[in-house]
Amino acid sequence: MGFRKSLKTRLKPRLQDWAMRFMDDLRPDTVCDAEGEVLEVGFGTGRNLRHYPSAVKSVTGVDPLVTEGFAAVDARIAEASFPVTRTALRADGALPFDAGRFDCVITTWTLCSIPDATAALAEMRRVLKPGGRYVFIEHGVAERASTARWQDRLNPLWRRLTDGCNINRPIDRLVAGVGFELTSLDRFRAKGPGILAQMYRGVATRR
Repeated sequence: MGFRKSLKTRLKPRLQDWAMRFMDDLRPDTVCDAEGEVLEVGFGTGRNLRHYPSAVKSVTGVDPLVTEGFAAVDARIAEASFPVTRTALRADGALPFDAGRFDCVITTWTLCSIPDATAALAEMRRVLKPGGRYVFIEHGVAERASTARWQDRLNPLWRRLTDGCNINRPIDRLVAGVGFELTSLDRFRAKGPGILAQMYRGVATRR
């Protein structure tokens, strides 16, 4: 591995951890709905771990981000009151889990950057137990048409600047499109620029 690539590998989790700390106040009201055996897609640097409720028995995290050597991640895993396993893996390929393996699937600001979000959601639904819940908070396309138009205009540039993040995905339609049944959905604007702060917080079930 060249020096430049090695440096990028070491810096990326630290930069992501710094950026995602600004979302921490939105995590508790999202992951509080988790229970049982949880699959967290987009585990990142483990910032959700301290917010999981006592009903969670274990967390299996998947994320292509390599975090070996980042002490903050190891500390968060060690402090968790339940077993935590993590695999460096993309979510839009075949997940290495049996169908119906998990009670709950969680994503937090993850669907924006998965190249094939539909394939990833289909795999999440496959590994979720019938009646299990998919719990998420994501940013995506705005309800206001003028903001959505700006998102469409700026998305190609934003995607290049942010290693694949998309700001104009219709999260609710993507979730419903793979067969999930949305049981709750809260649309709101978070802090920050309007093109980035259009939030979708919801719960969907596998029927």
